[in-house]
Amino acid sequence: MQEPLADGGMIRKVWIAEAARYRDHLLRLDQDSRHSRFGGGMSDDFIRNYVSTTFGLNSVVHGFFADGVLRGAAELRPLGPGFAREGEAALSIEADWQSHGIGSALLGRTLLAARNRGIKTLHMACLANNRRMQELARKFAAELSFDFGDVVGEVAAARPTPLSVLRELVADNYGFATAVLNVQSRLLKPSMQAQDPR
Repeated sequence: MQEPLADGGMIRKVWIAEAARYRDHLLRLDQDSRHSRFGGGMSDDFIRNYVSTTFGLNSVVHGFFADGVLRGAAELRPLGPGFAREGEAALSIEADWQSHGIGSALLGRTLLAARNRGIKTLHMACLANNRRMQELARKFAAELSFDFGDVVGEVAAARPTPLSVLRELVADNYGFATAVLNVQSRLLKPSMQAQDPR
């Protein structure tokens, strides 16, 4: 299902047609958040190119939407061809939305997606000074090891069950319907404003 959060936002899958929203979110990240997400200060051109390939690599992106704007995202990227047994997770949350439980909700959805795709090990790399990501990984029982200034967390995902697959299917369908309704409401606003005689 689409999960309501304390700030009134929602977690749902980001569809390929919404790639521009994902790009805009990554471009809005402040310098520290961008550095934490990509392990360095990446240029705007790098981010545009990165997003243009993301959805073609079997990546699954879940987003946190507040007032229809993508403010946080979790990306699951399989490592290897076909039915990969390993994957990589990466999270990004805009500064004003950090420390509100959004990272936990996004990582929970990412773990469900990994489980349902048969991914057994999920890697999360973060810089050694990224305490928030380390705390989040610990919350999900990740074992952390230090390697050349980075922290790599590995989370063993459980096997898919009919219930876990159904949970993701229901959440995706609900999220897709919400996305379609949001597009329709944005399209209707200009025409309704044009009809308003005030």
